[in-house]
Amino acid sequence: MLKGKTVLLGVTGGIAAYKAAYLASALVKLHANVEVVMTKNATQFIAPLTFEQLTGRRCMVDTFDRNFSHQVEHIALADRTDLVIIAPATANVCAKLAHGLADDMLTTTVLACTCPKLIAPAMNTHMYENQVTQDNLDTLRRYGWEVIAPGSGHLACGAVGPGRMPEPQQLVDHILRHLALPHDLEGRHVLVTAGPTQEALDPVRYLTNHSTGKMGYAVARVAMLRGAQVTLVTGPTALEPPPFVEVVPVVSAQDMFEAVSQRQEWADFIFKAAAVADYTPAGYSDDKMKKKDGDLSIPLKRTTDILQHLGAHRRAGQVICGFSMETRDMLENSAAKLEKKKVDMICANNLKVAGAGFGTDTNVITLITAAGARELPLMSKEEAAGEILDAALALAP
Repeated sequence: MLKGKTVLLGVTGGIAAYKAAYLASALVKLHANVEVVMTKNATQFIAPLTFEQLTGRRCMVDTFDRNFSHQVEHIALADRTDLVIIAPATANVCAKLAHGLADDMLTTTVLACTCPKLIAPAMNTHMYENQVTQDNLDTLRRYGWEVIAPGSGHLACGAVGPGRMPEPQQLVDHILRHLALPHDLEGRHVLVTAGPTQEALDPVRYLTNHSTGKMGYAVARVAMLRGAQVTLVTGPTALEPPPFVEVVPVVSAQDMFEAVSQRQEWADFIFKAAAVADYTPAGYSDDKMKKKDGDLSIPLKRTTDILQHLGAHRRAGQVICGFSMETRDMLENSAAKLEKKKVDMICANNLKVAGAGFGTDTNVITLITAAGARELPLMSKEEAAGEILDAALALAP
């Protein structure tokens, strides 16, 4: 996802410097060009050779290193950098960057960078909580830096509290949010529903379906990567929620209906990808349960039609997209749903098609709008999410 992007990874002199090697490796696997610049103190914790082997590029430490071509290396590096991340960042380097000091290769290069800048402070708890450090971090924020909050726990120095460098994958998520995709949804609000709902029969049993939530989660993640402010209303799933997304967990169809209707007004785009259970028990209790020849008969009633409610209560300029899973007459049934629900698009698939449906990492979707139908080939659910968002964006006023 980062092919063609250059990330400058600054490594400073803290025990967490070893984690920077995992971060560099993860970025290389995403096809980023990773340029590592270390402070001299950082080389006491991890060798430059480690980063050179991981990135296939020379690790820079000395501003006056002569093993470069005849150009001002820190300026050339700053010019080709798409994003800077300092991880770990010591209190000393935070202070220098906040006040524009440039006395080594790292601080000199960063001072010349005009791209997005991220910093992950990692230090002793008392050093981190010291008002001077907090003032320096506030100064960095004022100058446009994104300060990634440290984790809390038992630190190498023996202290317990905030100051731990976040895990590499968390830092990768921050980088992807900036660089992975164009931010064509910047300033837009996106509401996504995902997963199944559960309708309780009794304290033990419930009605549900086979939905895993993968398609809805993919739409939420890709919308976030494209700069949207995303709210994900999700039934019970085993999935890790996408980062930087507001997650609203629900259980029943009524829970989901209430959560969605409360948020509908501010949403610019709504994607109702949840597979809501169609029925819920109607006044069920043990004494009302009918038994005949060993079988159970439970009175049921239909759950609220969330998509129809969204279409009936839409505001001007809102784009609403529903999802349809069929086993026969997919185009006809989905086109009828588009008109009946008064929505802008239906993403339809046939459960009998290989690679489509519940629980897979791929999908075969047909996008149905008032203008007609467009069938997408087999692709990953994240790729399909991108196509869905493109189509929704094209429908926006």
